[in-house]
Amino acid sequence: MDSLLEEAGQMAGTQLKKLRWALGINGVLSIAFGVVILLWPGISLFALTILFGAWLLAGGIVGLASVISGAVAEERGWTVIVSLLDIAVGLIVFIWPNISALALLYVIGAYAIALGVITIGGAFWLPFSGSDTLLLVLSGTISILFGIVMFVMPSGGALVLLALIAAFALVTGIWELAVAVDGKRMLEKHMKRTFGPPKTQTAS
Repeated sequence: MDSLLEEAGQMAGTQLKKLRWALGINGVLSIAFGVVILLWPGISLFALTILFGAWLLAGGIVGLASVISGAVAEERGWTVIVSLLDIAVGLIVFIWPNISALALLYVIGAYAIALGVITIGGAFWLPFSGSDTLLLVLSGTISILFGIVMFVMPSGGALVLLALIAAFALVTGIWELAVAVDGKRMLEKHMKRTFGPPKTQTAS
């Protein structure tokens, strides 16, 4: 029985490690995207569109790669949904490179709301609890609020738009890195819930 638990733990650890790497890479991409926007306030609409599409496509591809390599069941389904959303929106942006500023604003807003809903759903779908669930709910809520602001303030000006997009990318990236770094603790909690507390050996 102990060897079976060890084997299950090693398998889950390997799978979660792959998911952590995927989240970590996505986090770095998100932060890099946000930093580029902050450092390039005069970016053209075309360049912003291409960068946004590339960010989403890269994140979606990394997510699907982690699924193909074998993420655990709950994470697999959630990661597939998020990755397909990223790829779909990224392709829309690339197919429509001459998109207007207003249309891009609405696309980003709709993406943020959809991502927020999926993230909040993941808080109760994924094998998380306590502070981990709260972190997901908070991240999803921020994403939804960001999307709503994008729809409500379409005429806020170019600098306001860039600041909002950069803030969204940075918050997303920091959250993904936080989950990636905290993955080992989440694995231990998941294993305890699945197999129960380890048996204590009594002296013979």
